[in-house]
Amino acid sequence: MLRKVRREWSWTAAVAALALPGCVVGPKFQTPAVPAASRFTAAPLPPQTAAADGQAQRFVEGLDIQGQWWALYHSPALDALVAQAIKANPDIEAAQAALRAARETAAAQRGQRLPTVDLGYNVIRQKNSDTIAPPLASNAELYTLHTAQVTVGYVPDVFGGLARQSEAAAAQAEGQRFQTEAAYLTLTANLVSAAIQQASLAEQIEETRTEIAAERRALALMQRQFDLGQIARADLAAQANLVAQAEQTLPPLQKQLAQQGDLIADLAGRTPSEATAQPFALSALTLPRDLPVSLPSKLAAQRPDLRAAEANLHAASAQVGVAIAARLPSFPLSVSAGGASNDLATLFSNGNDFWTLGGAVAQPVFHGGSLLHQQRAAEAVLDQAKAQYRSVALSAFQNVADSLEAIQGDARALQAAQAAEASAADSLAAARRQVEAGEASSLTMITAEQAHQQAMISLTQARAARLADTAALFQALGGGWWNRADTPGAQASAAAGGRE
Repeated sequence: MLRKVRREWSWTAAVAALALPGCVVGPKFQTPAVPAASRFTAAPLPPQTAAADGQAQRFVEGLDIQGQWWALYHSPALDALVAQAIKANPDIEAAQAALRAARETAAAQRGQRLPTVDLGYNVIRQKNSDTIAPPLASNAELYTLHTAQVTVGYVPDVFGGLARQSEAAAAQAEGQRFQTEAAYLTLTANLVSAAIQQASLAEQIEETRTEIAAERRALALMQRQFDLGQIARADLAAQANLVAQAEQTLPPLQKQLAQQGDLIADLAGRTPSEATAQPFALSALTLPRDLPVSLPSKLAAQRPDLRAAEANLHAASAQVGVAIAARLPSFPLSVSAGGASNDLATLFSNGNDFWTLGGAVAQPVFHGGSLLHQQRAAEAVLDQAKAQYRSVALSAFQNVADSLEAIQGDARALQAAQAAEASAADSLAAARRQVEAGEASSLTMITAEQAHQQAMISLTQARAARLADTAALFQALGGGWWNRADTPGAQASAAAGGRE
């Protein structure tokens, strides 16, 4: 019996092999070209930024990005926070699950190109009426019938429709892989930026409190001067108003700091009540000195969003082939063999075996135009994917250019903020000496104090912006996912951003 099954299936496989001309309809996918550019910014980059806080950042062309780029800030607390977030953030868990689903779907689609084999066994106990002819050769009216069979089905992929479906599923899985990488990159970049902003707000709050304390001391001094008749009530009222204004700026900063802590907790996969009590400090974050500037031609290989857009384009291209193949003939083949007997011992003997071999041709003739319109829709989706890829590519180049220009501007802004703070501090000291000596009115000191407070806050904001825009550059260049081993699909590559 088994020899007969193998013989008939061998014949079927031979017919299927002859029916395979190796034709795969539809467009052959070509890796899209990125915008031709020799550099990211309109003007050539200088070797380094202006020196601010005693540091200049160097632009290093072709410098590879390490997988854990946030470690360049040399903050153990930040490293621990990012590690916690990668393990606990629900968006990462969702992306990982979506990646597993996409890969399993692609594997299932590959299985559609192989023959199907099904085993069946059926047993019935039946008594026929005297007026109905018994189906058994023995003419028994009461009988038990055992039937067992194996059925093999196969649809030769003559025009490559199944191959294109498998190609589309594989491309979709690849796209999900890079969407997962993009989720990792977005999480880590947002977390670093949130930590920097938290540190900036904490420092601004301390500066505001220091300024409020100074204003209160000045108010107490002026109160004594007023009591002695040395100053007018208007001067005292002006200083009291200044104290109130300074105190008014504190609650909004405290609110922002609290909300920033809530954001960090959320990104780390925790509730606000589990947020860390101690905020980050700007002084605990080291500014990265060497900044990577990847070649523009490498950006398409490094950016997860561009790689995902490329995979979506690949899937759309394959779907055109699927739609074309749906309009062409199909050639399903099948073979089944088995045995039927009223006794299990003779199921495949005494002539109880049976087999069938079948083949067919199916050609769509009229489907109301739906197949043609499905093909046209697939072609339109392909055009859409091409445009979307170019849009993502242009945005990627803009992101890098914006980050590079922001870093240069940050250094200059920090230089100016340092000079302004130093000048404001000198003016305030001079104004206080003059007021104490009775050589100037209290309004002079009030104006100087206001200028110094604003200068201090601007200096803190400038330092934070420099740190944050550096993180934005790492994100814009792809974040070094190709050098990481702790993400699904991220594998070390010999060349930075190289394709596996």
